[in-house]
Amino acid sequence: MARQLGFDLPSRTALGRDAFFAAPSNAMALSMIDQWPGWPGGKLALTGPEGAGKTHLAHVWADQAQARIIPARSLVDVEVPALATGPLAVEDVPDIAGNDAAQTALFHLHNLILAEGHTLLLTGTPPVAQWGLTLPDLVSRMRGATAVALEAPDDMLLTAVLVKLLADRQLTPKPDLVPYLLSRMDRSFAAAIALVQRLDAASLAQKRPLTRQLAAQVLDKPPAAG
Repeated sequence: MARQLGFDLPSRTALGRDAFFAAPSNAMALSMIDQWPGWPGGKLALTGPEGAGKTHLAHVWADQAQARIIPARSLVDVEVPALATGPLAVEDVPDIAGNDAAQTALFHLHNLILAEGHTLLLTGTPPVAQWGLTLPDLVSRMRGATAVALEAPDDMLLTAVLVKLLADRQLTPKPDLVPYLLSRMDRSFAAAIALVQRLDAASLAQKRPLTRQLAAQVLDKPPAAG
């Protein structure tokens, strides 16, 4: 159902397996998720650009493995033994670069989860070697994980991502809008996310439906700083 103009309804991000779009750029990562629980060493590092689907795949895996998901920056506030009782996904590991307490918690969590026979999924945007971790024992364990990267999107995948992002915000554009956006936007997941946010905000602010005319106005206006 199309969203009524003037009502700022919440975005509902679909994170199930059926909502994940398989493409050559993510085929290897999806294959590794499907190979659970046979990951070498019981752990997997998932990397790739912002918006590439790391969080989506983490949720797909968590549903499959009955795992919990936690942001790495929250590790300073957890009881490690309580968190190590089953499979776990730790998202955005580079966020704890420079945080000695969080890195120490992740080191002990890693060891305990594997010792208990459970599995560990780790995510971060750059390759593992660039996560910026400084605890030597943790660095060696992270680099010992099998790593798989989601790549930049091709046209087919970027089209599907745009459609999904719009649907998550309950926006129903006309068929000609997505090809128009694709022809003019920066070709990355991060750009798609930012553009849909701007389109949504403009549609609400102006109480106008999402059309090519409104999209042209948004695309011609530089994004707000910050």
